[in-house]
Amino acid sequence: MTTLLTRFLKDESGATAIEYGLIAALISVGIIAGASSLGTSLGTLFTNLGTKLNGVTVP
Repeated sequence: MTTLLTRFLKDESGATAIEYGLIAALISVGIIAGASSLGTSLGTLFTNLGTKLNGVTVP
């Protein structure tokens, strides 16, 4: 029984998978935050552009 418990405590393969999962989660949160910020600024840019073009008359 103690051999089984010792072998279980020394096994680190599950810890490695968890670490990779955490790294992937952090990267995805960063990508989502960056895309959200970029989307907001692009939305503002196109809104301002549309407002400026609204008063333009085409000959």
